[in-house]
Amino acid sequence: MGVIVRADSQLSKPSLSARATDETGLSDFGEDSWEEGLDRLVHSLHAEGDLTEVGEVVAVSMIVDFLKSRLWVIDWHHRHPEIGAATVLDPVLVIGQPRTGTTILFDLLAQDPRFRVPLTWEVAQPHPPPETATYNTDPRIGDAAIAQAMSESLNPGFQSIHPSGPLRGQECVAITAGDFRSLLFSTAFHVPSYSRWLVWEADMASAYRYHRKFLQLLQWRHAGERWLLKSPAHQWCLGALFAEYPNATIVQTHRDPLKVVASTASLTAHLQRMAREHTSIPTQATEWVDYLVEGNNRSVTAREDGTVPEGRAVDLHFSALMRDPWDSIAGVYEQMGMTLDSEAKDAMRVFYADNPADKHGVHRYTFSATGLDVGEVRRRTRRYEDYFNVAQEALG
Repeated sequence: MGVIVRADSQLSKPSLSARATDETGLSDFGEDSWEEGLDRLVHSLHAEGDLTEVGEVVAVSMIVDFLKSRLWVIDWHHRHPEIGAATVLDPVLVIGQPRTGTTILFDLLAQDPRFRVPLTWEVAQPHPPPETATYNTDPRIGDAAIAQAMSESLNPGFQSIHPSGPLRGQECVAITAGDFRSLLFSTAFHVPSYSRWLVWEADMASAYRYHRKFLQLLQWRHAGERWLLKSPAHQWCLGALFAEYPNATIVQTHRDPLKVVASTASLTAHLQRMAREHTSIPTQATEWVDYLVEGNNRSVTAREDGTVPEGRAVDLHFSALMRDPWDSIAGVYEQMGMTLDSEAKDAMRVFYADNPADKHGVHRYTFSATGLDVGEVRRRTRRYEDYFNVAQEALG
């Protein structure tokens, strides 16, 4: 990894870890699994990131925050062993690929008070662990709102692509990022060598061990009946997911994969404008099509070889969810063996009415903007389309 780094750059593993330890007063990061991922990420940022000055500041701040969270999580577990002795009960995980309706499905299911959902504010600052008495008034909610407003000012329009907020559920990529095995870095920055390692080489077992520790800390003083989680990234590592959570249930959303490629390329091109000198939809599409095809194929293999246990998967098509969300959600509950009660249903309807799809604008994208060959990509996605009976859409 022979990359020349500026002498004044703070983007080095020693500098980043030293800053995290200085700011927390802690030094135990737990198992050393995080080091390989951070080494690869930092190398890729220097060699391929094409970072602006703002981009380097963003990268440094983000990495230090994840290191600080890791230090806090490990410290709480050491001082209170009962945290790690607690069970993470049979989580439900929404795992469809990006742009397949996972966000609206997750947000609606999160309105059911029986689910414990990791909210954006508590994932961003898990120290001290949240408590029931102050869960809705914690000052960290305001901190998260300020951070979001700042992010939107630096990169306007992101809310129209991916609605978020301090009181909405956060994705698991923001948790596994503490082990530096996370597609979050691949969406925020141009780090193709890191991303290829993550998709094809990285052992994800340690990321899920850390994921469990994180959830155990969040639930310690504010528990729920059952965790509800979400991340498209789970689709790439279903073996590691079920090894850690053998009684999990996955809800996989499905959509024409060519629409997914087009939307993901648009999303990542927009995201990376904040940190990178040059970005384009065709560049993103050329990189991401490989990851997305691999993730879809792995989800098929995981069903065929029993990696996903019988009865532990619910499938939901994007078109059905958009056409009738209420019938779709009722079907999800039925397949999970749960009852959708009136309290949850009413809360979901209120949220849906308050958060229309165009609340922050409309995300427009076309497959033609990717520069990819329709026939070639369609050939590569046929296995997934056939297995899950996914309908093709008009591409534009």
